[in-house]
Amino acid sequence: MENQEKVQVPVFPAVDQELFLKEIYPLRKPAVLRGVPLGPCVEKWTVDYLAEKGGDKDVKIHVSSVPQMDFLHKNFIYRTLPFGEFVRRAAAAEHPEFFISKDESYYLRSLGEDARKVTLPVLLYDLCSSFGSQEPADLKKQFPELAGDFHVPPFFEPDRFFSSVFRISSPGLQLWTHYDVMDNVLAQVSGRKRVVLYSPQDALHLYLSGDKSEVLDIDSPDLEQFPDFVKARRYECVLEPGDLLFIPALWFHNTLALEFGVGVNIFWRHLPPDSYDKRDPYGNKDPLAASRALQAVERALTVLEELPDDYRDFYARRMVLRIQGRAYTSRSRKQREDNDSV
Repeated sequence: MENQEKVQVPVFPAVDQELFLKEIYPLRKPAVLRGVPLGPCVEKWTVDYLAEKGGDKDVKIHVSSVPQMDFLHKNFIYRTLPFGEFVRRAAAAEHPEFFISKDESYYLRSLGEDARKVTLPVLLYDLCSSFGSQEPADLKKQFPELAGDFHVPPFFEPDRFFSSVFRISSPGLQLWTHYDVMDNVLAQVSGRKRVVLYSPQDALHLYLSGDKSEVLDIDSPDLEQFPDFVKARRYECVLEPGDLLFIPALWFHNTLALEFGVGVNIFWRHLPPDSYDKRDPYGNKDPLAASRALQAVERALTVLEELPDDYRDFYARRMVLRIQGRAYTSRSRKQREDNDSV
């Protein structure tokens, strides 16, 4: 997108634990990390090897008739395939067997086990169905025959580990822009992937719906519908096999698989454990304190509806000023002032 300021994500070669923790992690900005030993997966994880090792294990996948998947409007369906068959389909451009069309796109985001199915009688399983007891994804549990090939980078204390998510994408697959509430690294094991990121300070320009941006086409956005999107600074990189991308919590990211790609996403808790929603298996629910604050804002807005339009407008602006003064960091205030002057 020509009108948007672009920044290349910095690349750090020969990254070890000391370099990451002392010079990269404290900056709280995305970084491409190279030279981190990921294990034999980089050489071993071919289509044939994955299909053989994964075998007939059933996996739940996203299937779409178009490569740009949209979670807001759900332009995809969920289907189940044996892992080996899924891998072969995802790596191919056309499919003799298909669900929607012969050129459909596939995406796997591995899921953890449903603890209810393992530990609860049928009656209790039905009664608890709305309480969200799915466990976070763990490569060692869901894919033990492949987990030994992948070495988790030593960038956090083991007791901070939250999940290891297996991700496999068809060529050309693009995923919606969203943020996560935990720090994570995306290890690109095979294939090349473009990643575009936006700072948390640019949230005001991303037209959010929950944790996702409503701007679906970030390369050719509809600027009549989303005029402020041009104010968001675009950070971009292309991951090569063996690269890692550090994605700090709250940074928005959008991925595009330039080739059939396999990766592992490692999430860890960097806030105190009781900050997080224990019912969140994905690591994308807002911290508990943030959820309470957002609920309070909604209640305040409901109260403002009791006022005439001009009063509601005036006191809403006072609320905004109060929030800016109390909660914005100095860097956020400066960036906002700079954007307002454009």
